[in-house]
Amino acid sequence: MDKKILVVDDEKPIVEILKLNLQKENYEVYEAYDGEEALLKVKTVQPDLILLDVMLPKIDGFTVCRKIRETSSVPILMLTAREEEVDKVLGLELGADDYITKPFSVRELMARIKANMRRVSPEATEVQVEKDTLEIGNFVLDFNRYELYKNGNLIDLTIREFDLIKHLASQPNRIFSRQKLLESVWDYEYYGDVRTVDVTVRRLREKIEDDPSAPVNIMTKRGVGYYFQP
Repeated sequence: MDKKILVVDDEKPIVEILKLNLQKENYEVYEAYDGEEALLKVKTVQPDLILLDVMLPKIDGFTVCRKIRETSSVPILMLTAREEEVDKVLGLELGADDYITKPFSVRELMARIKANMRRVSPEATEVQVEKDTLEIGNFVLDFNRYELYKNGNLIDLTIREFDLIKHLASQPNRIFSRQKLLESVWDYEYYGDVRTVDVTVRRLREKIEDDPSAPVNIMTKRGVGYYFQP
């Protein structure tokens, strides 16, 4: 079955260009032109990935992203014409998996879409480990359900956040550079911004650390990268 992508943008020419290119890749494409329509389509279509513009009528893209994240972990790629760093970070803080700035290369956008699709495909869930769970320190990771437990309590993570802690915790105390995490967790060999890694680490710390300002599990090696300490 073809994967379903919801394109949310109030500029019809952009939607048509995206739709044409996505259909060439055998994606099933749905459209929404404002925030209200987007939220409705998310419920009725249940897309496998969402391309979400920031500047939308009725409900802005940031609010749409936040509302989607209340009930779904579907991959969200923010589309923005803005250059302000705060806007990019805000989208990630609200749960977007990544952002891409207009005008964008169709080739780059397709590469990012495919990377996110691989992450949630059935093949991606076939974790290359001997068992389906990992118990480490106070944590239990369920690879099949994409669930993380701390001291027996379920912690609500996005798929991206789970992938990040899975990668780090599977090799405790090994330091990974931001670029290496982009390649391994985001699957971006040529595209991507290392700030995306920093924001996701910060969000993950806020969810799993008792004191995010003094983390004891997701650690930073200054000037090198991040590692998991049991």
